[in-house]
Amino acid sequence: MKVILTEKITKLGNIGDAVEVKTGYARNYLLPNGKAMRFTRENVALFEAKKAELTARQEAAKKSAEANVDAVKNAKLHMIRQAGDTGQLYGSVSTRDIARMLKEVANVSVESAQVLLGAPIKSVGAFDTKIALHPDVIVPVKIYVAQTQDEIDALVAGKSLTFGSKKVEEVAEEAPVAEATEEKAEDVAEATDAE
Repeated sequence: MKVILTEKITKLGNIGDAVEVKTGYARNYLLPNGKAMRFTRENVALFEAKKAELTARQEAAKKSAEANVDAVKNAKLHMIRQAGDTGQLYGSVSTRDIARMLKEVANVSVESAQVLLGAPIKSVGAFDTKIALHPDVIVPVKIYVAQTQDEIDALVAGKSLTFGSKKVEEVAEEAPVAEATEEKAEDVAEATDAE
């Protein structure tokens, strides 16, 4: 389905771009959320009439996101979770948990989709991730996960934690978002070749 984008969408296009997307993506996400409109002559004319307003709204959203950059960078994302003897969490820390903590700590509202984590955090340690406040404003943050505040303080200080025979240091793990997508594409290509 061909649509006209009414806002910038990462990996898809800028305002005013006419792009071809899957029908379900357009019907279930882009059109209901006002991020795009169907590509018709009437909508092209309507878009041209509203283009200045949409561009101004996009710039205002970008300035608002830039105003929150310092608050997000300085937020102390310390999560206390229960873990086993080896440092494995009972459960995980997801994008929803991080978005909720940003609201509590920095008073910045973000959707869980704006947290670029990749895979949920399933162990104790320090993790690097990014928050996309706007498609053009992406802020790196560090998340500390431990069982007690003392362990978090040790991780912040750069010390290591020991669980049985396993030693957990400050791990600078960045979520493998792009790599995971490439691996899935390779798996699909291999499966197609096998058929």
